Amino acid sequence: MFGTDYDIRNIRLSSDYERRKVEDFLKSNDLKLDRLDYYAAITDEDENIIAGAGMSGDIIKDIAVDSNHRDEGLSGKLISHLIERSSSIGILSQKIFTKPENENIFSDMGFHTIAKSDKAILMENAIGGIDDYCRYLKQFSDTVSDIGENREYHNGVIVMNANPFTHGHRYLIEKAVERVDHLFIIPVKEDISEFSYQERKAMIEDGCRSLIREKKLTDNRIIIVDGSDYSISAATFPSYFLKKADDIALSQIRLDLYLYKNHIAKALKAEVRFVGSEPEDELTRMYNDEMKKVLGEEGVAEIERLKTDDFIVSASRVRNILTKGKLAKTLGMVPSSTLPYLLAHLASNALKEELNTENKPGLVDALQNGSHKDMNYALMMKSIETLHPFFIRLAKEATETNVVVEIGKEAENAMLAATGGVNTHRGALFALGISIVAAMKLIKNNGFIDVALLQKEIMNIAVDIPSAENTHGSEVKKKYKVGGALDNAKNGYRQLFESWLPFYIKTEDNIRTLLLIISQLTDTNILYRKGSGEAEDVKKEAKRLFDGFSNEGLLAMHRHFIERNISPGGAADMLALTIFIKSIIT
Repeated sequence: MFGTDYDIRNIRLSSDYERRKVEDFLKSNDLKLDRLDYYAAITDEDENIIAGAGMSGDIIKDIAVDSNHRDEGLSGKLISHLIERSSSIGILSQKIFTKPENENIFSDMGFHTIAKSDKAILMENAIGGIDDYCRYLKQFSDTVSDIGENREYHNGVIVMNANPFTHGHRYLIEKAVERVDHLFIIPVKEDISEFSYQERKAMIEDGCRSLIREKKLTDNRIIIVDGSDYSISAATFPSYFLKKADDIALSQIRLDLYLYKNHIAKALKAEVRFVGSEPEDELTRMYNDEMKKVLGEEGVAEIERLKTDDFIVSASRVRNILTKGKLAKTLGMVPSSTLPYLLAHLASNALKEELNTENKPGLVDALQNGSHKDMNYALMMKSIETLHPFFIRLAKEATETNVVVEIGKEAENAMLAATGGVNTHRGALFALGISIVAAMKLIKNNGFIDVALLQKEIMNIAVDIPSAENTHGSEVKKKYKVGGALDNAKNGYRQLFESWLPFYIKTEDNIRTLLLIISQLTDTNILYRKGSGEAEDVKKEAKRLFDGFSNEGLLAMHRHFIERNISPGGAADMLALTIFIKSIIT
């Protein structure tokens, strides 16, 4: 029917109509739509899908051909299209998860099998692929030698996600390294975790560095290598052709262990893989049990998990606590080397929570741009993502005032470069940055964050920071004889600690807290845009709405601010700071 006369087109999965067409097509082929970045399809003259295939990263998924067209070579044409497209965007090798009975089909297309279970196989078409990664690993195992201290094993491995790195991870590493000459640690490489791959790897490195110093370990006792795309995760595994959750989990586990046993362990000359015991999570327990079957009992060393106060120290417990904004409850579960990442995480989350609060008068949210023509939600999110690594650096490196100022300048320049010169978060960067440094100093010195000491530490840091020149804030200070961002910090954010923070702790109401802030703060953003008279009117308007709040009044105020081009950006910064301070003291 088609011969060479056919078109392959991109199906927009963001369109509800087109997404339903794909779902219906896959369902008719006994499949279901999986997580995808791109979907390509061949349609008939009535626009019905007769063949389709998609991609998620470098994984080809959701391949299906209508039963009436399976002798026309359409799947090969679609896969060639996906390979060409992914190569054009820098993905030079591709993988396919499929059923074992399809192995010969894809072998004919240049793919070879690198992992196999009874219900699924993983194939790739790269010339190097898994072999390249194993060559990378082999350079480490080839350079280590027997230390000669009669330990149980020469080389051992831990594969860990460390999302985030806890005392439990450190304990596992400490117990494992006692039993091997060389311990290789492989971070799981994927970015659907709460913390990115780069952050998780850095946390492992920082945690091991302190362990090596404390235990006086020699070089090459603990070696952290790069993770790879060959650790199968929920992000990549194709649940679309397996019908039961147990089938999905077991197939994923077996493919992962096949890759480890036949490729990674051989490259590292590993005799043993260390894992923590798992009394709570059923899936992890299934993984550990299956590992003993695949690697043999002698190839797995299961170490009892670290407990404190009758509960297991786990990354999931830390994440759950962080989600509730309660850093103080995590301090006994993570090493000090992890804390900069937690503080940065909470600071970025505070900015995101402020941004995601809807109907803030005159301000940007996910649905509208408020009074701004130069800012939108995507730009603000890009700014937050740009600032995040600098929050980590401030917590890790800022021991002296000049270092704080230098990192702050780098962060500001990076933000402006990312936003095309738009000042999205200069005020928030200053307020959050100085508070992160103060919090980290208190944790290092005292082991906890006391509210009064935090306020005092912020004041101490602010006193040594020079005033900024040639900014809107500096112009407003001179013109209206008011304090600016630095003056508020030197004053220990008195209004925040005395008024806004207690109200927010009591209510966790972002909008009413923002109204309270607007009603009390001398906002240099409003002064710069509208002058002192209008600024006082804004305060009074916010106070009236705070005292007699209604959604109708909020929407009316929002419209009013947009009409008058009023943007309480300074108040938004203080809302983010209030959210952050609450999250680190409770």
